[in-house]
Amino acid sequence: MENLKISCPCHFGLESVLSGEMKRLGFANVTSENGKVSFSGTLSDIAKANINLRTAERVLIELASFTALSFEELFQGVKAISWEDFICEDEAFPVKGWSLNSKLHSVPDCQSIIKKAVVRRLESKYGMSIFPETAAKHQIQFSILKDKVSIYLDTSGEGLHKRGYRRNSNAAPIKETLAAGILDIARVKGDSTVYDPMCGSGTFLIESFLRATKTAPGLRRYFAAENWKIFDKAIFKEARAEALDKIDRSVFLKGFGSDIDSEAVRLCIENSKKANAENRLSFKQMDVKDFSLTDIENGIVICNPPYGERLSDIRSAEALYRDMGRIFERKSGVNYYIISPHEDFEALFGRKADKRRKLYNGMIKCTLYQYFL
Repeated sequence: MENLKISCPCHFGLESVLSGEMKRLGFANVTSENGKVSFSGTLSDIAKANINLRTAERVLIELASFTALSFEELFQGVKAISWEDFICEDEAFPVKGWSLNSKLHSVPDCQSIIKKAVVRRLESKYGMSIFPETAAKHQIQFSILKDKVSIYLDTSGEGLHKRGYRRNSNAAPIKETLAAGILDIARVKGDSTVYDPMCGSGTFLIESFLRATKTAPGLRRYFAAENWKIFDKAIFKEARAEALDKIDRSVFLKGFGSDIDSEAVRLCIENSKKANAENRLSFKQMDVKDFSLTDIENGIVICNPPYGERLSDIRSAEALYRDMGRIFERKSGVNYYIISPHEDFEALFGRKADKRRKLYNGMIKCTLYQYFL
């Protein structure tokens, strides 16, 4: 299949980062909009995207986009899609999605209409009235925004933030895809030294290792489309082989993480071993108040400090931000990247950021505060 429109949702604020990734991978007709970046490609490109993209949440085939003000218009728009090109007689095709600011506001009703339209289309093509749906799942996704309907097939399955190395995590981990985007903004390279004094599950440091060594984030997992009959088994096999050939373990990246919680440190060590990064990363139990730049000549300090949800937690977070302002001193060659939702972070930290970038951590509006010399 040629010239498929392939759409990848991402965290708001990381569109330009994901667009850059796609261009470096050689994808064609890359376009960005809020929370999504798209390109034109083939089935091979879908495999390549799933395995290699660091900041995409999923890889979706965008099948159609049309306006629907009634259920009949929704039905006809979905029925017009060539579903038989993707779904075989025994394969499953569940439907899920959302609707916002649209006349068709009932999600269950929309799900039912879309499912019915797909069935009618496949009935006419396969001459069947009952579909067993016992084989591979093709997750149909829809979005309806201001009466504009978009219909997708999800090729990823589990979200792409699930790399395979972090089966266990602390209470409030940062998503791997968001962490990878921040590392792109911080320009972590093969010879970088990265510090995270509140390392949690170790995500920033492990993602730094994957980025520096050019290790594709999807090498350790499988994807929904691998079981689809339209995908030749060789497609994903070749994409993995190509990704493996790009790995460069000769780089000099070093990562140092610390956390006040001994259980978090244990998790970091365990996760770094799963990512084959234990020889480049080290972790220890330490209060951030004891973090020092004394022996650091240059490097990148990245952290995701606690946000605080209850009033008492917010006050604790604010006290922590003040401590960080004293501890994270200005020093030539040392850059800081701190993500926080607190609107008064800079005042609490004690100085204005050299640069700011709006990001969303899930549904939480945040700012990436950047300090460098």
